Amino acid sequence: MSRFFFIFTHMKYKDFAIGIFDSGVGGTSIWSEINLLLPNESTLYLSDSKNAPYGEKSKEEILQLAIKNTEYLLDQQCKIIVVACNTATTNAIRYLRAHYKVPFIGIEPAIKPASFQTKTNTIGILATQGTLNSELFEHTSSKIDKEIRIVEQIGKGLVELIEGGKLYSQEMTTLLQSYLHPMLAQNIDCLVLGCTHYPYLIPQIRSIIGPRIQIIDSGQAVAKQTKKILADTGLVNTGGNKIESSHEFLINSNKDTLVELLKENKLKKQHTIRETDF
Repeated sequence: MSRFFFIFTHMKYKDFAIGIFDSGVGGTSIWSEINLLLPNESTLYLSDSKNAPYGEKSKEEILQLAIKNTEYLLDQQCKIIVVACNTATTNAIRYLRAHYKVPFIGIEPAIKPASFQTKTNTIGILATQGTLNSELFEHTSSKIDKEIRIVEQIGKGLVELIEGGKLYSQEMTTLLQSYLHPMLAQNIDCLVLGCTHYPYLIPQIRSIIGPRIQIIDSGQAVAKQTKKILADTGLVNTGGNKIESSHEFLINSNKDTLVELLKENKLKKQHTIRETDF
């Protein structure tokens, strides 16, 4: 390969999209943070809502879904893949990194930052069963100071309500209260959100837990890591190529909830949404 061809090809890669996938619409919270930090990048987002939630599936099922999503994004020539799903990251990202050459960015519950910020030495984590039961989460948790207690709560039913367009329903309020009140009773002062769907619940969570408890999610950290890896590999799109960025969302179920969430999003980016099977 000539040096000229290598440079030309590498420059072309800069125009390729950032691929993002999640077990539904929740990863749009990550998409938003990535776009705030990397405004010139194009994105292709897969909402695997047909198979949501991943958190109640077996490890093998989660792995196969992650492979399916990865190969679809690679077929679309994505230059980097963000696994915008805690459950998929904790159960599949080691395999993905070992079997595909494209860089992967994963997302884990931010219990390490929470461990540095707690004053009561008690932090809460609200996450899916698949995340809390994963080997990667267990490994990460084992590195936390032994004096710090981690109060785990499975958020059963929360993803389904969000996917079903019931974000502000009485069912949601009742579930959140049943999960958060016992955590408050154990004197947590940091609450880690261990699912990318959950940032959309922050206003409701805040109304239940009050103003003093810190709510911590991983969105900004994922965006910063995405930017770092793109910079390290020379693939940041600086906008100098005069090609406008594009943002496409593919969903394999009804798109109504996705449409509504993107309306609420703090970014008003031009985008397209398409229902398709993948």
